[in-house]
Amino acid sequence: MSKQITIYDTTLRDGTQAENFNLSVEDKIRVSLKLDKLGIDFIEGGWPGANPASSEFFKEIRNYDLHHSRIAAFGSTRNFKNMASADPNLLALVEAKTPVITIFGKTWDIHVTDALRIKLDDNLLIIEDSLRFLRPHVNKLFYDAEHFFDGFKASRDYALTTLDRAVAGGADCLVLCDTNGGTLPHELIEIITEVKAHFSREANDIALGIHAHNDAETAVANSLLAVSLGIGQVQGTMNGYGERCGNANLTSIMPALALKMDYDFAVAENLEHLSETARYINELANLPHNRYQPYIGSSAFAHKGGIHVAAVKRNPLTYEHIEPEKVGNIRRILISDQSGRSNVLHKAKKFGIDLDSKDPVVTAILKDLKDLETQGFQYEGAEASFELLMRSALGARRRYFDLKSFRIINQKTDMDQPPQAEATIRLEVGGEMVHTAALGEGPVNALDNALRKALTRFYPALADMWLNDYRVRVLASEHGTGAKVRVLIESCDKTSTWGTVGVSHDILEASWQALVDSISYKLMKDAQEQQK
Repeated sequence: MSKQITIYDTTLRDGTQAENFNLSVEDKIRVSLKLDKLGIDFIEGGWPGANPASSEFFKEIRNYDLHHSRIAAFGSTRNFKNMASADPNLLALVEAKTPVITIFGKTWDIHVTDALRIKLDDNLLIIEDSLRFLRPHVNKLFYDAEHFFDGFKASRDYALTTLDRAVAGGADCLVLCDTNGGTLPHELIEIITEVKAHFSREANDIALGIHAHNDAETAVANSLLAVSLGIGQVQGTMNGYGERCGNANLTSIMPALALKMDYDFAVAENLEHLSETARYINELANLPHNRYQPYIGSSAFAHKGGIHVAAVKRNPLTYEHIEPEKVGNIRRILISDQSGRSNVLHKAKKFGIDLDSKDPVVTAILKDLKDLETQGFQYEGAEASFELLMRSALGARRRYFDLKSFRIINQKTDMDQPPQAEATIRLEVGGEMVHTAALGEGPVNALDNALRKALTRFYPALADMWLNDYRVRVLASEHGTGAKVRVLIESCDKTSTWGTVGVSHDILEASWQALVDSISYKLMKDAQEQQK
């Protein structure tokens, strides 16, 4: 019989404390929807008492119906000088109107005396008082015991007493935090064993959680060990993002729990979407994918040369600890034309394209794909461009228009005003020449406007399409302003969302490539729907 576990994601708070990891409110909404689809049980949205952007997120997320995930607001125990009912931090948590609230309190005595500068007994008071105030306002109330493992090592009795007071205040789950990330696995085992024995003696079967940081490279191991000792909630972030060296990486923890430890949780039913979700978050944060990341990295199931390749071709189990497809990844044989073949066939089936594994066109697609990847193209988050690439190789991609030329003028005539951008474009559509111009908020927007203006009278459905997101990543930045850029565009209509990509030394050329793919995909998709 499978064992139960709950997953608590804190990417939107802890994750955004990582250097160079930033998400807008809109991005946080997108991440939340993606995590909900994956099956994450709890999504920590931020700290409304400390960050206005978090408050905005909590207001905005109410407009969306999540199918599984529950949103949690995060904050601290009250200031000792304030009554709980008048504490701004606690009131902000209530105002967030989330079904779950998580607050943290001090466990380590030096934090009480040196950081809060209050007496140890006063800290116990504010822990219980804060939780007791919040209890009536939420369905679930979690308590993060900050610095628990360091606090336990410094003063075992006091650390356990802080947990007792959290239970008295009404906490549903006590989350043991390795906040400095320096606890080693053998220490964690001893401490959790004592915590469980303490509550057994108290005849209190309180739920426990684990929140590990990765400063000693043990966050994943500590989290899995904690679960093996009976911990029921695991906290972490996607891709392990977090302050300093990061948090426990859920993209490694969740497949281990599901595939190796026989735990039952919602994500376990959706693991084939894990790689896609993790890479999607990287794209939103405009950060490169870690190709060497376990389970989901592009090199996680890559094999190169010699004995390994020969063995894997006969039986992948010889050099793979799981089947890559179970986490949405693929096997790659780096020195063979077999590299990516299964992925191409998988995508073809998804796109409704009938391809046989021995069809020469598969080899042609792989060759084109490898050539484009060498140039800097990547198709994570740009599946529409990949489908168009496949249809081009099959000779089945229709050309809806031909570019003859475009020109963009970006001029600044007043130093106190933003520049003015104008794009002029010449196209041929069905034998008819079209010449038009448009203004825009910047050169790319002007080009987009001009292209739509030229095409909408031929293809009216384009009026119902809009650009939802636009991102630029510099490739090989050591080349400075001469580096290539990759442009990713996310487009929408009333029924679907799709991504396209372009790469060039010229940002406008890269943008043009992505824009053309986006419009071509929309027109192709509409034509397919009309034929059904």
